[in-house]
Amino acid sequence: MVSMQLQFVNRETELGELEAAARKGGLLVVYGRRRIGKTRLLRHWLQTRDGLYSQAIEAQRDLQIQQVFQDLRARLQTQIVPKTWQEFLEILALQKRPWALCLDEFPYLTAVDTSLPSQVQKWVDHSLPAGCLLILAGSSTRMMHDLFLHRAAPLYGRAVKLLHIRPMDFTAFCEACGQRFEELESFEKFACVGGIPKYWEFVESRQNVVALAESLYFDLAPYMEQEPQRILRDEGVTGLNALAVLEAVGRGAERPSEIASRLGTVQTNLSRLLQQLLDASVLTRELPFGESVRSTKKILYRIADPTMRFWFRVYSPHQTLWRTYDAEQKRKLIHDHAATVFEDFCRARFPGAQRYWERGVELDLVALDPKDPKRLLVAEVKWRHLSVAERKKVLRQLERKWSRCSLRAKYPKVRFEVFDAAILAG
Repeated sequence: MVSMQLQFVNRETELGELEAAARKGGLLVVYGRRRIGKTRLLRHWLQTRDGLYSQAIEAQRDLQIQQVFQDLRARLQTQIVPKTWQEFLEILALQKRPWALCLDEFPYLTAVDTSLPSQVQKWVDHSLPAGCLLILAGSSTRMMHDLFLHRAAPLYGRAVKLLHIRPMDFTAFCEACGQRFEELESFEKFACVGGIPKYWEFVESRQNVVALAESLYFDLAPYMEQEPQRILRDEGVTGLNALAVLEAVGRGAERPSEIASRLGTVQTNLSRLLQQLLDASVLTRELPFGESVRSTKKILYRIADPTMRFWFRVYSPHQTLWRTYDAEQKRKLIHDHAATVFEDFCRARFPGAQRYWERGVELDLVALDPKDPKRLLVAEVKWRHLSVAERKKVLRQLERKWSRCSLRAKYPKVRFEVFDAAILAG
C-alpha cells in the first residue's frame, strides 16, 4: 500500500483565523487530533509569513530545549544557547523583528516540565513583544483542554483564540482525491477514511471501495491496524476498558446500561471512562431532539469518527472471517457502515438537527425548519437512490410514525422530507 502526498486544499476558514490572529499578535492555541492535517496547515501558513516552526519531541527536558533551539537557531539573532525555557523565552523577547512561531506538540513539553505553563503565562503577560504571535499546538484534545480551558490552568484565558482543527467534509474529500460527488461509491470511500487528510493519501481514483477497505484495514500489517490504540494513547486514555467500551459501542451497545452489561460491570463504574472518551472526541453523546442531559435518561453513545466507527463496527468483528466473504458480503458491510455516516452527513446540513426516539417511534432527523423557525423539519434518511414511488411510500410511513410521536403536541407545524443518495449531487 503506497500513500501519495495530496495537494493542500480547503481550510480557507482556518487560514483566515490564522491571519486574524497574526494581525492581533499574542498567544494562539491550535489543537486537533493526530493526522487531521494540523501540522501541514500550520507549516503551509507559516511559509507564507516566513514564520518559525518546531515540533517537540518526547524526551527529557534538556533534550527538548536543545531540539527546539536547534530547529530555530538559524533564524534567531542570538549568541546564547539556552539551558532553560526561561532563557529560551527571553531570546524570543529580544528579537528585533516581529515573528510568528509555532511550537507543535506542546503537551510533550509540559508532560516533562509541569512548570512550563506558568513560565509561559508570565512571559505572555509581561514579555511577549507586540506584533508577535506564539502558536502552541497539540494533538491531544484532552490535554489541550486541560492546559488552556480549565479555569485553574495558568494559561486559561491567555489565548487570543483557540482554534480547533476539525475533520474535513465530503466535498473537500472529493476535490482532494478526484472523486465524483454524486456517486455512492465516492461517499462509501469517504465513510472508510472519514475527514482525516492523512488517510486520504491511500485513496486511488479508480480503486473500488472494497479494495480501499482491504488495503487500509484487512491486508497484512494494514495502516489502520493499531490506529485506535494510537489515538487513545495520544489522548491519555489508557487501559483495556477503553477499547472494550468502544468494542461494545461498535457492535451495537449504545445505551450506558448495555455497555456496562457487555463489560460485565455496573453502569456507575463506567462514568469516568465514558467522560474521558467524550472529552477526547472519540465518543459522542446523543439525546433525543428537544431533550437535555438533565431532563432525560435516554442517552446513547456513538463512535464519532467514521474511521474509528469502521474499525469497531466492521474491521474488529470481521477481521478473521473477512477473507472468506464474497464481494457482495463485503460490500454489504461497507454499505451498512456508510449508511450511518450518511445519516450524520444529512443531519450536519441542518443546525441543531438530532435523532429522536421514544417507545415505538424512531426518527432519523428532527430540526427546526430553516425555512420557518416556527415549524419542525422531520426527515427519513435512506442510503440509496429511491424511485418516485418508493419516496412516496417512505413519506407515508414517516407521516404515520409522526402521528404516534409525542412531539406532535409541542410542534403542530411540520414539514416532512425524505433524503436519499440524490442529495449528494446537491
